[in-house]
Amino acid sequence: MSFKDYNFAGKKVLVRVDFNVPLDKETLEITDDTRIKAALPTLNKIIADGGSVIVMSHLGRPKLGFEDKFSLKHIVSHLSDLLGKEVKFCKDSIGEEAQKMSNDLKKGEVMLLENLRFYKHETAGDLYFAEELSKLADFYVNDAFGTAHRAHASTTMVANFFSGNKSFGMLLENEINSLEKVLKNPKEPFTAIIGGAKVSGKINVIENLMDKVTDIIIGGGMSYTFIKAQGGNVGSSLVEDNQMATALKIIEKAKAKGVNLHIPTDTVIANKFSNDAEIDECDIFEVPEGWMGLDIGRNSIEQFKEVVMNSSTILWNGPMGVFEMENFEKGTKSIAYSVVEATKNGCYSLIGGGDSVAAINKYGLGKEVSYVSTGGGAMLEYLEGKQLPGVIAMNNPTGFELRED
Repeated sequence: MSFKDYNFAGKKVLVRVDFNVPLDKETLEITDDTRIKAALPTLNKIIADGGSVIVMSHLGRPKLGFEDKFSLKHIVSHLSDLLGKEVKFCKDSIGEEAQKMSNDLKKGEVMLLENLRFYKHETAGDLYFAEELSKLADFYVNDAFGTAHRAHASTTMVANFFSGNKSFGMLLENEINSLEKVLKNPKEPFTAIIGGAKVSGKINVIENLMDKVTDIIIGGGMSYTFIKAQGGNVGSSLVEDNQMATALKIIEKAKAKGVNLHIPTDTVIANKFSNDAEIDECDIFEVPEGWMGLDIGRNSIEQFKEVVMNSSTILWNGPMGVFEMENFEKGTKSIAYSVVEATKNGCYSLIGGGDSVAAINKYGLGKEVSYVSTGGGAMLEYLEGKQLPGVIAMNNPTGFELRED
């Protein structure tokens, strides 16, 4: 059943969310609450039904057990404000205090467990840690797409103890549906815009998309590996020399499959990696020694824009340049506005990956595309064709086979 079809009246619901939000280093106040807001529809649905909610999440990567800067106590006040009700905070994730607080929860009340990663058992996928978590509730909801690719105790193993009483949350459900729409039922022309720094990080995505797309646009730092592999001079631009053979194989594979592979023809160059560097523009095959490419050039922008505007489905993962610096953001910004324009014309657009999401949000365009994914690594693995442990666990009605050892 879909999450919306469940009635949670009278149930205690254990909800795994992704509240791994950035905190100010000095004040420990939340600087971006996007991930918290993304989980609100799921939490509010349970509350409105008359259920009580036990929220669990991780925050950061603590290594030595409890560390104050990673405590989820820092988000309690903000979460309370967003929900419009007091959120009770448990100073532990499992054990007597957590169990007592859960037992005492009344209809419509919410409690937040302490950072799961204060226990090494969480990332180890420990079955017995998962069992202790399961004792807090009688229904399990996984709404943390950002960690669905990790076989951790709270994202995967805990589902074993809720046979028939588990569900995706609204966010995770929307993530999977959006990705499935792009991967399994795309309207053509289907364009994948793949950017970012390295070919090695995107090779599996590109190869898996080859049988699905009509066009692939290559941008960002990875484009210089493609250029050097073809004999171009890229100066001091970022290059993965050990991936040049891979780049050539991608070019040949695209030709063999009839996929239009669009690689930049010109580039914005700088004499150092700085916003106040000297700047010029040149043919991407002719970057002078001592200069580096940090964005796509004007001709490439126009060529890519034409491809985007003719698309019926767009998947965008990775920026076109160093968009964090004002002098090298034009390519990424232009692509973002082109995707928005195509979306207004009826194209389905899915944006995913940390930098792409940061870019689309930087320009205030998040609500003007079809869907913005909350998952970085999880989305990449899904696009690579991998099965995500957190998804498998929810789709298996009886859970994994349990062992005594």
